[in-house]
Amino acid sequence: MAREAAWSLLEQLRVATQSFELIGVPEHVWPYVWTALGVLVVCYLALREDDRPIRYTVPSPKMPDQVEILDEPSIKVAGSTAVHCYAPATGQFLGLVNPSTPNAIDRAVEQAQAAQTKWAATSFRQRRAVLRSMLQYVLDNQEEICRVSCLDSGKTMVDAQLGEVLVTVEKLQWTIAHGEKALRPSRRPTNLLMAYKRNTVHYEPLGVVAALVSWNYPFHNLIGPVISALFSGNGIVVKVSEQTAWSSSYFTNIARGALVAHGHDPALIQTVVCWPQTANHLTSHPGISHITFIGSRPVCHKVAASAAKALIPVVAELGGKDASIVLDSVSKRDLPRVIEILMRGSFQASGQNCIGIERIIATPAIYPQLVSLLEPRVRALRLGPTADVGAMISSASFDRLEALIADAVQQGARLLVGGARFTHPDHPRGHYFAPTLLADVTPDMAIAREECFAPIMVLMRAPDASADAVLAVANAPHFGLGSSVFGAESDPRLAALVRGIKAGMVAVNDFGATYAVQLPFGGVSGSGYGRFAGEEGLRGLCNVKAVCEDRFAWLGVRTAIPPPIRYPVLDQERSWRFARGVVEVGYGMDIARKLRGVLGIVKNS
Repeated sequence: MAREAAWSLLEQLRVATQSFELIGVPEHVWPYVWTALGVLVVCYLALREDDRPIRYTVPSPKMPDQVEILDEPSIKVAGSTAVHCYAPATGQFLGLVNPSTPNAIDRAVEQAQAAQTKWAATSFRQRRAVLRSMLQYVLDNQEEICRVSCLDSGKTMVDAQLGEVLVTVEKLQWTIAHGEKALRPSRRPTNLLMAYKRNTVHYEPLGVVAALVSWNYPFHNLIGPVISALFSGNGIVVKVSEQTAWSSSYFTNIARGALVAHGHDPALIQTVVCWPQTANHLTSHPGISHITFIGSRPVCHKVAASAAKALIPVVAELGGKDASIVLDSVSKRDLPRVIEILMRGSFQASGQNCIGIERIIATPAIYPQLVSLLEPRVRALRLGPTADVGAMISSASFDRLEALIADAVQQGARLLVGGARFTHPDHPRGHYFAPTLLADVTPDMAIAREECFAPIMVLMRAPDASADAVLAVANAPHFGLGSSVFGAESDPRLAALVRGIKAGMVAVNDFGATYAVQLPFGGVSGSGYGRFAGEEGLRGLCNVKAVCEDRFAWLGVRTAIPPPIRYPVLDQERSWRFARGVVEVGYGMDIARKLRGVLGIVKNS
C-alpha cells in the first residue's frame, strides 16, 4: 500500500512538473527539483502513520433458544439476585446476568490497574491505531450493533443508528484526529523575573477511571468513556445500568477486541453490573482516580457523597429540562425545517435523551402557527419496535407522567395528542407511552419544571417577544444542560438569547449539534458539573502537571538566593527594601517605577 501511495504521489508530481517549462524553469534545474521532491516523498512515507485498521471479530450476544414473552417484565424477580434481562419493546426474555460482588469489583480494578501500567507507556500513535480498528469494526457491524441496542433499550433502528452509531464514530474520528493535540504538553508564558524559565503543562494518565452510565444509549454511553480513557492512557471500569446489562458484554468485547488485535491487554477495560447497594463499593474505591456519572440528580448525591470518602473527582451529567426557543423571525421558508428538528429533538429515543427537547418556547406571533403545524405531525406518529417511536425502558415512570399531564390540564394546559400509556396490540407486554403534545403550558406547572424523559412535547408561549421575557421562561427550571435557539441570523435577540440562557450547550438554528462535533458536554445548576467530550473531556481524565525548568541551564543560569534575603536574615529592613525593589522591577507599571526598583536592589544588596 505504501509503494502504491508513493508511485501515485510521484505520478502527480511528474504531471505537475510538466508545467515547469511553461513557467520558465530552466531544464537543467529539473533534476534538482526532482531530487528534492523525492526526498520529500521518502520523508512523508517514513513519517506517515500506517492508517490501515486491523479487522477482528466479536461473538454476537447469546439469545435464548426459545422465545419467551414475560407476563410481567421486570429486571428484578423475587427470590433471585440475578438481573433478568428483557426487551422493553416486546417483553421478550433475553437472559440472566449475575451481578458483581464487592470482591468482583476489587478484581476488576486490580486487573485494570495491572494492564494500565503498560498502557500508560504507549504512544499516541499506538492508541490511534487501536481506535482506528475499533472505528472499522463499528462501521462494518452497524446493523448488529443497532439490533442489539434496540433489543436491550426498546429504541427503533433509526434512533439507534443516530444515537448509538453516528455519535460513536464521530467521537472515534474526532479523538483519532484531534486527541493528541489536546494532550500534548503545552507551552505557557513566563514573566520578566522568570524569563530564564521554560514553562510547560503535561497531561498524564490518572490510572484507572470509572464511568457509571445510564441505559438510554447502551452502546454509546459505554463506549464513549472507554474511548476517552484509552486515548488519555487510562484503564477504565464501567458500571453499566442493570436495565441494559444484557448487551454490555458484547459492547465491551468490541472495545477489548481492538486492544487484542494490536497486542494489548484487554483487561484494561472492565465492566461491572451490580445492584445499587453494591455500587458504592466502586464509587469509593481507593483504586479509582476519577468518576464520570451519567444519571439522575438523587443518585448523583449518593455517588458524590461516596466518592468524597476517597476524594475521587466526579464529572456529573444529570439530565435537563432543555428549552428550544423559536422566535418569530424564523422565515416561512425555514419553518418546515424547524418543525422537523423539533420533532426529532422531542421524540428521538422516545424522548429518553439527555439533551432532548423538553420545552418549546415560542414568541407570541409564531406560537399559534407552531401549534397548528405540530399537532397533525405528533398525531401521525406510530408506536412499535419497527415504527416511528419505540418503547420506553420500563413502565416505572408512567404513573408520574400521567399525573404531570393531568395536573397541567387541570391548570389550563391543552392536551392535544396522547397523554397516557399505550397498550400495543402486537406487543402488549412492551412499555409504550403515547406520543404527547401539550400546549399552553406555563412556567408554574410541574411539567414545566420536572424532567419528563419521555415522548412528551411541551409548548409554552413567552409573555412577549423580548429576549428578557423569553429568558425568564427558559431559565425558570433548576436545570441547565442543553438548549437551542431558532431565529433569523440578523435578529439581535438571537445573540442575546445565546448569551443569556443558563445552559452548558447552545445550538443555534439546530438541535444537539454541539455533541455531533465533539464540543465539551455538560451542564450547570441542577444538570451537573464538569465536562466530558472534546479537549476538556480528555484533559479532565489526566493529571494536569505543571513543569517549570531552567531555560539556560547549560549556561549555568539558575535561581540563586541573593545575600540580603538569605537565611538567617541579618537586616530585616534592608532585606525588605531589597525584596520591594525586586517586585518593582518585575511588576512596576512604568519605566520610572522599574528604574526605582533597580536602584532599590542596588542600594540594599
